[in-house]
Amino acid sequence: MIVKTKNYRLEKNLYIKLALKAILRQQWWVSLIVLAICLGFIWIQSIWWFIAAFVGAGLYLLFWWIQFYGVTQLEQGKMLFEKFSYEINSQQIIMKINPREGMPMKWDQIQKAQIGKDYYLLTVNKAQLIHLPFRIFNTDNERKFVGSILKTKGLVKDK
Repeated sequence: MIVKTKNYRLEKNLYIKLALKAILRQQWWVSLIVLAICLGFIWIQSIWWFIAAFVGAGLYLLFWWIQFYGVTQLEQGKMLFEKFSYEINSQQIIMKINPREGMPMKWDQIQKAQIGKDYYLLTVNKAQLIHLPFRIFNTDNERKFVGSILKTKGLVKDK
């Protein structure tokens, strides 16, 4: 079965939001460093431990926000924000700009996938995401078929 979707363009603000969420979920251990710095208060009681921890956390978030914002501005990242239709089957995803031009992507290039409340999010690398909202699928069966491919390929776990 081949699933053909409607045309869809990923908005830049949505990309930054999704990419930040993904990186924070992936690098959750940074919060342990912030907590460890705050625990310095036990050793020497000073408000500066908390200030340093939260300034460091803020700089960390700012660093990643700048990285993802930069992707939206660079010429190399322009391709992520084109209007695509997708052809999805069990071998590959074809991202089509128009009926004759497309870019195939094998499933083994996808590192992981996430099923949100109303979307699929495929992670290729830290900066490249494929966002597939459920509304771009023509039928509910097509959406479920893509979900079953993601589970079969081991990109998502059964809930």
